[in-house]
Amino acid sequence: MSKLFYRAGFAVILAACAPSLALAQSADLVLCDRVAADPTDPDKPADIKGVTEIAASDVATAIKFCKNAAAGSRRAMFELGRAYAANQKTADAIAAWRKAADKGSTSAMVELGVLYATGAGVGKDEAQARKLFERAAAAGNPRGVSNLAALGDGASTPSDPARAREMLAKAAETNAEAQYQLGLMLADGTGGPKDEEGARALFQKAAAQNHPGALEQMGVFAQEGRGGPKDTDAAKAYYQRAADLGDENAKAALKRMQCPFAIKDKRGNLVTNLCF
Repeated sequence: MSKLFYRAGFAVILAACAPSLALAQSADLVLCDRVAADPTDPDKPADIKGVTEIAASDVATAIKFCKNAAAGSRRAMFELGRAYAANQKTADAIAAWRKAADKGSTSAMVELGVLYATGAGVGKDEAQARKLFERAAAAGNPRGVSNLAALGDGASTPSDPARAREMLAKAAETNAEAQYQLGLMLADGTGGPKDEEGARALFQKAAAQNHPGALEQMGVFAQEGRGGPKDTDAAKAYYQRAADLGDENAKAALKRMQCPFAIKDKRGNLVTNLCF
């Protein structure tokens, strides 16, 4: 009887603790996302901005909370890999990314693919890199698409930007990063006809989702009147939003707008800007 009572009582205790355990797990993931989420990760919820690079002051926090959340979240496992990478612990980053990739994280597949393509921390293996990029691209990851195109079909075969453009067009139906990357291809005429109106429309869609690069590009297009009306005030607003999200190009563009006159030396090198 006492043994049966112990089991029943333990079950009651577990049931009572379950909500708090779930809450703790959720809190760990929230804090992990806050300091280590990747803006381009398709797994990232739309209301999370993400950070292009994990700040040095946040690395320890990221490792702590992402490690706590990683057991129940492939996104957290991927972000744990980012935290280890930011802490120069490549082996730990690779281990985390492999676990995340095994759980279906396409962003982890891309990161591993980059390492194999460059030979950073692992033996250089373009065949393995291609497999990882193909898996990510097939799942609609825009970085997987663009990296697969950049890698090409072999060591001596040029990449296929037309194929990348086609694959990005499908992913761009729902993904801000794909919209941004396809916009860049349309703006430059890479892989097909140049289409600045189309590029601007794609940048606008991604900018509406607070994509830093798309916001910066909208600033450029509005400032120069590319693909639509010229609007200096709108350009400043786009640059400011991108700068607030940490985009360095947008910060530089804002400074140039505030200080438009450049002083150069005899060789044409920039010395300083005059501000008024």
